[in-house]
Amino acid sequence: MKAQTTSKDSLILRQEVVGARRPSNYFWAVIVSIGGLGFLLAGLSSYLKVNLLLVSDTSALQFIPQGVALLFYGTAGTLLAIYLWLSLLWNVGGGYNEFNKETGKVKIFRWGYPGKNRRIDLDWPLEDAQAVRAEVREGLNPKRELFLRIKQRRDIPLTRVGDPMSLSELENQGAELARFLEIPLEGL
Repeated sequence: MKAQTTSKDSLILRQEVVGARRPSNYFWAVIVSIGGLGFLLAGLSSYLKVNLLLVSDTSALQFIPQGVALLFYGTAGTLLAIYLWLSLLWNVGGGYNEFNKETGKVKIFRWGYPGKNRRIDLDWPLEDAQAVRAEVREGLNPKRELFLRIKQRRDIPLTRVGDPMSLSELENQGAELARFLEIPLEGL
């Protein structure tokens, strides 16, 4: 999440949220695509008895059981690669948080999967914001997130998922948002 203050007299704070389009997701999509396609072609080569790969000859493999296993893993890998590429194309989870003092609104926008919930667009009055809450959990799977506490609602997550930010970045963003909204910062 990158915080950017825009507009006249600093009345609007807009924070962009990176969704699926992170460099690590591109890396894994490429790796899974290459692996899935390689296994799929190796399995098909063993079935057709024709070499379909450039790097090795798998046409001599027995189709049962090696070719079937290669075909299964290749199909699974290719389907996973398609899912990853579609998530990148749709930028699932991407969007922004906008805090607008001019209109008195908090707007949380995220892109979802295609369908009726493709656009996730949440609005609240600015005066319903009670606090900014920071949640920090260390360990094997660290969790560092910012939440916005809204009156009579559950806490709304403001940070991206799956990519924990540094503690100093979390503190700075939480403090900047709490200062902008003139509400307390909890949890640090």
